Amino acid sequence: MNAPFCMVLTTTNNPQTTKRLIDAILIQKLAACVQCSSIDSHYLWQGKVCNDKETLLVIKTTDASYAALERLIIDLHDYETPQVIKVPFSEGAFAYLQWINQTTQTDSES
Repeated sequence: MNAPFCMVLTTTNNPQTTKRLIDAILIQKLAACVQCSSIDSHYLWQGKVCNDKETLLVIKTTDASYAALERLIIDLHDYETPQVIKVPFSEGAFAYLQWINQTTQTDSES
């Protein structure tokens, strides 16, 4: 069963990309909320162990908005292979889930 809601996780390494992504996501109503945290990322890239300071974006949205959100992140991101991970969920505080649903509806869906 598909969950009607999801969190999408992506990372950036500069404030300009972070702002560009957040602004586009919210203006296009592809998410109700984007939370940012500073993180240390450790990963393998092209055979090398790497470590970077990054910003983790936790994006709260609906399953219906996911495909467009993924495209937007890939199109606007400056990474060759940006992290885009969908974490489905179906339960939470009713009022919060209702807010996500209402906020991500486009004018044609209202």
